[in-house]
Amino acid sequence: MQESELIKQLQLGNREAFRRLVEDYKDRVYNTCLGFLRDPHDAEDMAQEVFMKIYESIGDFREDAALGTWIYRIAVSKSLELIRKRKRKKRFAYFQALWNKDGVPDETADRDFFPHPGIAVENKERAEILMKAIQVLPEQQRIAFTLHKLEDLSYKEIAGIMDNSLSAVESLIHRAKNNLKNELHEYYTSEMN
Repeated sequence: MQESELIKQLQLGNREAFRRLVEDYKDRVYNTCLGFLRDPHDAEDMAQEVFMKIYESIGDFREDAALGTWIYRIAVSKSLELIRKRKRKKRFAYFQALWNKDGVPDETADRDFFPHPGIAVENKERAEILMKAIQVLPEQQRIAFTLHKLEDLSYKEIAGIMDNSLSAVESLIHRAKNNLKNELHEYYTSEMN
């Protein structure tokens, strides 16, 4: 089935077409969510939310981008929404802890490391350091870098997902690499001293 026919069938509410879409994209959506959320359970839940969003909004799909690009956009934006929500919750918990003697436990405290399948690092400690460094990148750099290095997408595909120009994506990834290089250099320099 051609992509245009699949889209047409999806827009008509064809369940078999939706099953095919899920089968074709489930791993890519899961890995994208995992790259941002760093927790397999959260990534699985978010992947389900992404497919629910696709099902609900396929009628609005205008085909001005490839279907895969549109799906990646949804996966990235839904993952970032959850991250922002958790950050707000964490800030609120911090302020609440100032007033509450018992404090409020941080639900994300044990999420410092996750075993992402796209990272081929022999040493768990190095992988953890790299993932922490990626997480401190500015959001746009983190998105571009994650899609390129962990999801192995081309600059052109990333430009479509992020709705940016090719040169903007190239610049984001270049700056992300430089920031990571500086961050990791500082870490390894301090470790050697």
